Amino acid sequence: MIRNLLTPLALIVSLLTANSLAIAHHGTNAEYDSEHPITFQATVTEFAFSNPHVQIYFDVKDEKGKIVHWAVEAPSPGRLIRRGWTRDEIKAGDQITIVVDPARSGATVGGLRKLVLANGKELGVVHGYEGRPQ
Repeated sequence: MIRNLLTPLALIVSLLTANSLAIAHHGTNAEYDSEHPITFQATVTEFAFSNPHVQIYFDVKDEKGKIVHWAVEAPSPGRLIRRGWTRDEIKAGDQITIVVDPARSGATVGGLRKLVLANGKELGVVHGYEGRPQ
């Protein structure tokens, strides 16, 4: 009798645990401040077009002229490809305008909102997570 109850109970606990981990992974509203996006004129240092999230690393100058390194998380390569991006669209050394939802912690990381190449080509208004406004 107890054995018959343990199997469904274990299944329920497993499903709840998996669901909470997925929500925690994609809980960007807690991690990034979408109410106060920041726009940068930046120089790309690295473009990692890989799963689970594309990463864009870039340098900007702060108000004192000091170089500050940033890392921004974008959606998966598959989602970006569907929005017109390519693997070799961005390279180290490229000058870009990038709009970022900054980390609430104050760290120089964030979520990608928009990216414009030096030639003016906009690579889509990109929101990496469901639930963000388009």
